[in-house]
Amino acid sequence: MRNDNQREPLVHISKRDTLPWYRAWSIRGLAIVLALLFCALITTLMTHQNPIDVYVSVFRASFSTQRRTWVLFQNIAMLLSVSLAVIPAFKMRFWNLGGEGQMLAGGLATAACMICLKDVFPHWLIIVCMVISSILAGALWGVLPALCKAKWNTNETLFTLMMNYVAIQIVSYFIIVWEVPKGAGKIGIINQSTQIGWLPAIAGQKYLLNIIIVGILTILMYIYLRYSKHGYELTVVGESERTAKYVGIQVNRVIIRTMLLSGGLCGLTGLLLVGGTDHTLTTSITGGRGFTAVMVAWLAKFNPIWMIGTSFLLVFLERGAGEISTNFGLNQSFSDILTGIILFFIIGSEFFINYRVSFRKPAKHGGMTHV
Repeated sequence: MRNDNQREPLVHISKRDTLPWYRAWSIRGLAIVLALLFCALITTLMTHQNPIDVYVSVFRASFSTQRRTWVLFQNIAMLLSVSLAVIPAFKMRFWNLGGEGQMLAGGLATAACMICLKDVFPHWLIIVCMVISSILAGALWGVLPALCKAKWNTNETLFTLMMNYVAIQIVSYFIIVWEVPKGAGKIGIINQSTQIGWLPAIAGQKYLLNIIIVGILTILMYIYLRYSKHGYELTVVGESERTAKYVGIQVNRVIIRTMLLSGGLCGLTGLLLVGGTDHTLTTSITGGRGFTAVMVAWLAKFNPIWMIGTSFLLVFLERGAGEISTNFGLNQSFSDILTGIILFFIIGSEFFINYRVSFRKPAKHGGMTHV
C-alpha cells in the first residue's frame, strides 16, 4: 500500500537512451563555452588580467609561427600514436597503463640500433632494423603482463604500471653505458654529424613523416576495430568473457594477441620519438604520454577518429598553459588550474549525455521537469 506521506525525491537521475551524435556534441560544445566563461571569471578575480588577452596568448602558443604549428602537430601525433596503441587493450577491458614502459622499450631498441650498428650496416638497413626491433621490444614489454594475466589471472593494472619503472631503470643503465662524454649522465644527440639512423625529413619538415605515419595508423586502427574479426573478438571479450567463451572465442589467445599489438604500437611510438624527433634517449622522453593517452581514449569513447580531436585539445591546452605562465608572469599552477577547469567541464558533460536529471515539480502541478 502506498504511503501518502511519502514524497517523490527532489532529484531523480535516470539513464538516457542513446542521443543523436549532433545533440551529444552540442552538449560538449556548450560545456566548452561555459568552461571558457568560468575561466574568464576566475582569471579576472584572481589575477586582474584581461581574460581575452589570456585566451589570445593560448592561441598564439600554437599558431603564432610556422614552427609552433609544426611542433603542435608533432605533439598531437605522438600523443595520438600511443593512444591508438592502448585502445585495443582498453576495449578488451585490459587496463594497459604500461604505455610509458612500452615506449621506452621501443626507444631503447631504436637507440641501440643507431649506436651499435652505425659502422656495420648502411643507413637504410639500420632504419629497417630500428623499425623491427622497436616493435618487437614494445610487444615483448606488453605481452609479459598478458601472459601472466592469461595464466595466473594477475592484476594487469598493477603489472603494467610496475613495468614502467622497470623500463625506466633499464634505460637509465644504458644511458650510463652510452653516455657522451663519459660522466655526463646523458647520451646527447645520437650520430649528430652523420645522421645515421635518423628518419628522413619530407619536404624539408622533420616532423611530417611522423604525422603521416600516425595518420595512416589512425585509419588502420579504425578499420581494425570496426570491421575485422579480431576487433570484433576483443570487443566481445571486453563486454563479457563468459559470452566470449560461450560463442567459441579463445579469451586467453585474444588477450595475448591484443597486448602484442598494443605493446608493438607503443614501441613504434618510441621509434618515432627517438629516431624521428629527439634523436636521443632519456628516461623522460615519453613525457607522460602513456598516462595522458588514458584520458584521450576515454574522452573519445575509444573511437580512433574522435581521438584526433581529443589529442588536439589536450596538447593545445598544455602548450597554452606554458605560454600563459611566460607572458603574464603567472606560475604554472594557475595555468594548470585553467586546464583542469576546462577538462572538468568536458568530462562533466558526459554525465548529461548519458543521464537525464529530473526535478520534482510543486505538489499542485505534479510530475517531473527534465534536464
